[in-house]
Amino acid sequence: MKICIYGAGAIGGFIGAELGGAGIDVSLIARGAHLEAMQNNGLTLIKDGETHVTHPIATNDPTKVGTQDYVFITLKAHSVPGVVEHMQPLLGPHTAVVTAVNGVPWWYFHGVDGQYKNKQLESVDPGNKQWDGIGPERAIGCVVYPATEVIEPGIIQHIEGNRFTLGEPDGSRSERIQTLSRALIYAGLKSPVRPRIRDELWIKLWGNLSFNPISALTGETLEGICDDPGTIAIVRRMMMEAAEIAEALGVKLSVGVDKRIAGAKAVGAHKTSMLQDLERGRPMEIDALVSVVQELGQLTGVPTPTIDAVLALVKQRARLAGCYWSD
Repeated sequence: MKICIYGAGAIGGFIGAELGGAGIDVSLIARGAHLEAMQNNGLTLIKDGETHVTHPIATNDPTKVGTQDYVFITLKAHSVPGVVEHMQPLLGPHTAVVTAVNGVPWWYFHGVDGQYKNKQLESVDPGNKQWDGIGPERAIGCVVYPATEVIEPGIIQHIEGNRFTLGEPDGSRSERIQTLSRALIYAGLKSPVRPRIRDELWIKLWGNLSFNPISALTGETLEGICDDPGTIAIVRRMMMEAAEIAEALGVKLSVGVDKRIAGAKAVGAHKTSMLQDLERGRPMEIDALVSVVQELGQLTGVPTPTIDAVLALVKQRARLAGCYWSD
């Protein structure tokens, strides 16, 4: 089995280190100082107070590793359309592509019947680059739960969590997904296979679509947003609008709004990824977390006045900071 991690940063590097440490044939596609450090010194993972070093193939040239059985995409969603052509050497006739990316995936309506079958989403896949260049038949859904950080080039700090939930778009327990799950479990990760991967995607998205933009607009942490009556009221309205969309799409949310908010508050004084990106001048995941929910609302006929307002504000904030340039 050959597995390539495309975008071997914090999460991708963590997966690569665990797979490599288990003796699985894994390669990493990366760039810059992080790539140079891995090529010179190996990939270092600090976990549970212990330091482990592995030496997987690390390169920025996919032709050097060739066709794979599985490709994990662990980039931020807005970066993926721009690398579809670059990853082509990794894709053979039977290569599966695991979308370990936050937000609504570009293949969302593949593998479903009904009026939205094979509907493509412009906000997360402009020009259908992923749909046409990767192909929805390759896609395996993945919900990422671990928290990790690149503390310096070539060194990954594991903070918490080790679960990567997998699911086929059509809900089947295919041989390819079971084989991958077994490999991840062998490497010490949790990797359940779910028949309704979209349900789990929405639970994570539910918090991201609301807390992320509010934190970017206010500069507040999760705890701070929850403690303020005004901001938590906005979060709640965004979540209720999103829940109506999810229900219209046949999603079954296993937790209620109050429980999801309580879970966010329990994380404490944590800055969301969108706020961290804004503070560091990096592109923000606005479209995959918020714009796509607006698009799904328009598709299903569900009004989203609160989401629309917050989206307009966070887009302008991000543009002024040079962290957003879509549409």
